[in-house]
Amino acid sequence: MDHELPPSDEEENPSTPQAEASPSAAEVPSPELQKLKAERDALLDRLARAQAEFDNARKRAAREQQDFRDFATVDTIKSLLPVIDSFERALQAQSEPADFRTGVELIYKQLQDVLAKLGVRPVAAKGEQFDPHVHEAIEMVETPDAADHEVLEEWQRGYKFKDRLLRPAMVKVARNPEK
Repeated sequence: MDHELPPSDEEENPSTPQAEASPSAAEVPSPELQKLKAERDALLDRLARAQAEFDNARKRAAREQQDFRDFATVDTIKSLLPVIDSFERALQAQSEPADFRTGVELIYKQLQDVLAKLGVRPVAAKGEQFDPHVHEAIEMVETPDAADHEVLEEWQRGYKFKDRLLRPAMVKVARNPEK
């Protein structure tokens, strides 16, 4: 963003009618002309300062927004650190497969709780009516066992952050023209 000021007229333009009419007026400016030049210079200076002040305010606002995003990211990361610690302990443990699975399920629950506190919610899919706003149909299957456009299977869970869709649920949908 280049904000250029117009060049100041330090010299009188010789093509102006005043300069042609009286060459001595160009050499000795009248007090009124001096006053107008001083006023113009003051206004140009104020304009330059206002532009610089606006540019500084814009940069400061952008920096504050970035700082806020960084602060929010730090809070999110801090809430995920206990989950990472749990995964590390699970990977270091020498246990039976059943105990390992139970531990991983507890960590999964812990992660779901952290996401819920952050405002992330899973999108309901299986058994629901297909909604193109939150579901992505990967496959449609003809079946008399389910209602038309009912979600039969969820292949990948979808998530919302508050009311905003982060990722649609990838689903298999029933096609039943009879129901």
